Amino acid sequence: MLHKLSMTKTADVEPEIAVKVLVDKIIFSGKLSRRDHKLLTIFVYDDNDVTEGDRRQVNRVFDCIQTGQLKLIDW
Repeated sequence: MLHKLSMTKTADVEPEIAVKVLVDKIIFSGKLSRRDHKLLTIFVYDDNDVTEGDRRQVNRVFDCIQTGQLKLIDW
């Protein structure tokens, strides 16, 4: 089961893992909300060193939006 993510990063959670968990939650639900978008933005852009893994995870979301697999809600 996926855990709820808070708006802040915790020291014991690696940012790349947090991004993957969030992306998996978004894709599994089939919905991208403003809150999800904000969390994803925080995780990716607050970290000055965006990894290739982070970039791949964000691209998964973009791919799902482009193919109609994700519905944008609360926009």
